Amino acid sequence: MRVFLLQTLAVLALSACSATEGVVQDTSRKAAKQVVTQVLNEKFPGNHTEVYTDCVIDNATTNEIFSLAKAAVTGVDESTVKTVVSIGTRKDTLICIGGSNAIHGM
Repeated sequence: MRVFLLQTLAVLALSACSATEGVVQDTSRKAAKQVVTQVLNEKFPGNHTEVYTDCVIDNATTNEIFSLAKAAVTGVDESTVKTVVSIGTRKDTLICIGGSNAIHGM
């Protein structure tokens, strides 16, 4: 009985961690998207930044997402811009942007 109780508590604890982790990731992605959109609007005005932002975020690493989300609080600096440009020039990001351009007729 004790073993079952401990196993159940362990599963519940791990589930809570997963749920919290998911919330943190979602919140971080939203904050990072705002930063990427800001950078793209400043550096590439007039383009359809929503599509480009999604491609950048979808191809960012977890550490890059957290770094970009941090910039939502601390402010955009040269490091933030370099991160966005670095992600934006990756092969998969360019393919994403190219595919979305074809879909949206840009």
